[in-house]
Amino acid sequence: MFKAKRWSSKKFNTLEPIELAMMVLSFFSVIIVLTITFGKLEKETYRLLLYIDGAICFIFMSRFFWELHKARNKMYFLRHHWIDFLASIPAIEALRIARVFQILRVIRLIRMSSSILWPLLRQKKQATLASLLLATVLILANASVLILLVESGNEGANIHTAEQAIWWALVTISTVGYGDFYPVSTLGHVIGGIVIISGVSFFGVISGYMASVFVAPDEQERKESQQELIRVELEQVLSRMEANQHQMEKNQTEMLNEIAQLRKELAKK
Repeated sequence: MFKAKRWSSKKFNTLEPIELAMMVLSFFSVIIVLTITFGKLEKETYRLLLYIDGAICFIFMSRFFWELHKARNKMYFLRHHWIDFLASIPAIEALRIARVFQILRVIRLIRMSSSILWPLLRQKKQATLASLLLATVLILANASVLILLVESGNEGANIHTAEQAIWWALVTISTVGYGDFYPVSTLGHVIGGIVIISGVSFFGVISGYMASVFVAPDEQERKESQQELIRVELEQVLSRMEANQHQMEKNQTEMLNEIAQLRKELAKK
């Protein structure tokens, strides 16, 4: 029990890249909830924000059950993270404000950490995955909301609903460009251009990450083979040194025997 508690304390007091990503998503989600609750929104904008918040809730809920599955001491995890589960329920809007506690917890971890950048740099894979997840949500959410606000009401506009805005954001960020929905205003074109540039950069990062995932095992195998080769060479060198040492000891013994024999012959004379 003591080992499990010590492991859990160490686990949940360590700042990880995914924690920072969840903090940003929590902050973004709290803003969405406040906007939905107190803002005077059009029907489609309201529905779009609900879609975005539902997607964020799905991410939070998935992470909660994943961390619960990995936790060795599940009771300890539930006692310290039950508020995260409640804050991830999309059907209860009042509980979503509880995500502020997750933001405060990460801020506390940042204050407790003497160095933030170094631990994050050491976890390159997790930092990359967290960055990709965060970038995906933020780009899609902001692009769909902005394009809906800008295009709705313009003459000749074809993006009027939340579903159309989300579809346009997905198609544009992936640079597919079906052309079924497109901005007609100048500001909409600017937003579209920014999304396209973000998408190209985004998928460039994904390509580099996937390449590193497939290349990393080969590099690891190469390093292991080099280490094995070095180990074999060292063993051969040590074997030769031992053989030389035995030969030197043998020669020394023979020389001592010859000297002893000469002394005996001289003593007889």
